[in-house]
Amino acid sequence: MHELTLEWQEKGQIKRETIYNQQRSRSPGTVRLGRDPARCDLVLSDPTISGLHVEIFFNTTTHNFALRNLRQSNPPVVNGEQVTHGEISLSQGSIIYLGQAEVKVVAVLLSAPIIPPTMLVPPTPSIQPQHSPEVTYGLECPRCHRTSAYERLDWGCQWCGTSLAAAASVLMTPISNSG
Repeated sequence: MHELTLEWQEKGQIKRETIYNQQRSRSPGTVRLGRDPARCDLVLSDPTISGLHVEIFFNTTTHNFALRNLRQSNPPVVNGEQVTHGEISLSQGSIIYLGQAEVKVVAVLLSAPIIPPTMLVPPTPSIQPQHSPEVTYGLECPRCHRTSAYERLDWGCQWCGTSLAAAASVLMTPISNSG
């Protein structure tokens, strides 16, 4: 799970909130910030903050948290850059101004992608007759379903280029040299 922790001051107290990449929210996939509790997941009371100001989300393409402006007027400022269009990446130490309120990114935790384990089980002697060629295993591409040798694990599928990190281990049909 990925998480981003924000910190700000409100009514003389330091507030801290952690945002998770898969947490429930009013707008699935994002956490919305602003003053309006009916439209926002994280409510800040500063009067210079818009009712619905910004949203923070985990960008699966760039594998980081990002902020998107939801207002044409009163745009946020992130690390000194006004965000009027698109999105901007957030990292530990980022400073966000929503109106006159300063919100700091105090922590970002990005966990490694989960790759399902591959279990290799050699054939039992009763399955492999003495006269058959040696049995070998390969990797079945998760996209094109063709089989590649284990040596291709770091290179990817030789036909479509897909990563073989999550490929299934399969029994390869032996090639006979007899003619």
